[in-house]
Amino acid sequence: MSTDSTSVLAHHYDTMEQQQGSARLGMWLFLVTEVLFFGGIFVAYTAYRIWYPEAFLAASAKLNVLIAGINSLLLLTSSLTITFAIHASHEGKQADLRRWLLVTIALAIAFLGFKSREYYNDYREHLIPGKMFYSVPEGEKHTPAQEFEEKGVNPHHVQLFFMFYYCMTGLHVLHMIVGIGLIAWLYILAKRNYFHHPDRYVYVEVTSLYWHFVDMMWFFLVALLYVAGSRQHFEWHL
Repeated sequence: MSTDSTSVLAHHYDTMEQQQGSARLGMWLFLVTEVLFFGGIFVAYTAYRIWYPEAFLAASAKLNVLIAGINSLLLLTSSLTITFAIHASHEGKQADLRRWLLVTIALAIAFLGFKSREYYNDYREHLIPGKMFYSVPEGEKHTPAQEFEEKGVNPHHVQLFFMFYYCMTGLHVLHMIVGIGLIAWLYILAKRNYFHHPDRYVYVEVTSLYWHFVDMMWFFLVALLYVAGSRQHFEWHL
């Protein structure tokens, strides 16, 4: 780290360590509020899953675990690439910093692309709570509601699962978009040579904390929505 810290030290801090510690603490406090936010939804989902286990398992079996698996790999890789970006910034390697930030953004956009494809597949299969759930998809003979009724599952409880599914994954997508915006801003700053001073690597670090949190929430969603409990079959198509 550079010994000349005064050029980037804000006037209301005594030392660079204090300034960096404040940045980290601020992000951790923000993430605590995010944990509470997601935690409430997770608790509500778990309660209804305990009450209606058959319906939730039957509905979960309609989700596409192939796309979920690909997206999990993409997010794991993005956590690695943004960590490389921190190291590059700390070492003052501006070209490497920009490169790893771009790779992280590309992986995140790929995640959103696959997730959009999954939403489109759900739309075609009429796995949408409301009127569409009671209409016949193109090329099929029965509505989704009739299909679940034939399996002895209450279609109203199945719709409840999909309401949670769209709310939880949609909220995660929103956080992904925010994260992409933050990383894109870091890239713009890097292009303007803002990180020429190695002490500013902390701003890449605190952004990575948010990104790691978003990645972690995805794995909770995979466990709760896609793979929790037994499944009779998996959907492997894209």
